[in-house]
Amino acid sequence: MTTKIVFIGLGNMGLPMAQNLARAGHAVTGFDLMPASVRQFVDAGGLSSEDQAAALGEADIVVTMLPASRHVQGAYLGASLGDTGILAHAKAGALLIDCSTIAPEVSREVAAAATAKGLRMIDAPVSGGTAGAAAGTLTFMVGGDEADLASARPFLEQMGKNIFHAGPGGSGQTVKICNNMLLGILMIGTSEAIRLGVANGLDPKVVSDVMAKSSGRNWTLEVYNPCPGVLDNVPAARGYTGGFGVDLMLKDLGLAVESAGASGASVPLGELARQLYDMHSKAGAGGLDFSSIYKLDTPA
Repeated sequence: MTTKIVFIGLGNMGLPMAQNLARAGHAVTGFDLMPASVRQFVDAGGLSSEDQAAALGEADIVVTMLPASRHVQGAYLGASLGDTGILAHAKAGALLIDCSTIAPEVSREVAAAATAKGLRMIDAPVSGGTAGAAAGTLTFMVGGDEADLASARPFLEQMGKNIFHAGPGGSGQTVKICNNMLLGILMIGTSEAIRLGVANGLDPKVVSDVMAKSSGRNWTLEVYNPCPGVLDNVPAARGYTGGFGVDLMLKDLGLAVESAGASGASVPLGELARQLYDMHSKAGAGGLDFSSIYKLDTPA
C-alpha cells in the first residue's frame, strides 16, 4: 500500500527531503508559500494540491520543515487555536514529524496539542546541510515516544543516514540547538584561522589542507569550507548562495542563548557568536549562507 505523505515547507532543505520521499515510491503532496518551489517539486515527481485541508485529511504522515517557532505554531495550531491548522484537518492516528529547528518549549506545546487530538508527533530536526538533504544522508535528532519513532524510522531512513533518539518530546530540538551553536562557533573560528593565514601570505587551500590533517580538524573546514576557491560545490564557491542562511543561524544561536538563560548554563562563546552573526546580518548578509561570516568586516 502506498503511503500518503503531506510535506509542508519546500525550501532549501525541505525540497530535497520531499523529493527523496517521492523517489522512494510514496505519494508525497508538497505545499509551500512559493509557487516556484511547488512547481520544482512536481517536476521532480511530487504531487501538488489546491486543497491542503483535504490532502491532510488523507495523509498517513505529515512532515513539516519551517523556518521558526511562529511558523510551526501557525501551521499546526492555525489562526484560531486549531481551527485552521494541521491539527484540525489531519486524520485520526496520523503521524506528524516536525523537522524544523524551533524552541523546545514550542515543540512540546504543539506535541501536547496533537496528542489531545489523537495524533502522534515527534520533533526531528536535522543536521547535514543542503548537500546532506539532497544525498539523503541527514542526521535526525528525535524527541518523542519510542513507538512513534519506530513508525517514523522507515521514512526518516529515506531522507537520512543517522537517526538518534534524544529523549522525550522537545529533546530533539534541544540537541539541535546545541549542535548549531557549536557549528556557528566552529564556522567563525575556521574563518578567522584561514583569514589569518591568508593575511600572512599563505594559500588558503594549503592552510585548510594542513589544518584538516591537524588538531584543528573540523566539519566546517573539511566539508563546508568558507573560503572561496578552496572547495567546489559549497556556498562559498557560488557567492554564498543557497545553503543555510545567516538569519537562520542567528535564529538558532538566539534559541541556544535563550535556553542557556532558562537552564542556568554558561555559553559565552555562543553569545559572542550570536552577536557576530547579528552584526553580519545587519550589514546586509542575512540572506547569504552562514559561511559568509568569512567576509565579516571585509570588503564585498
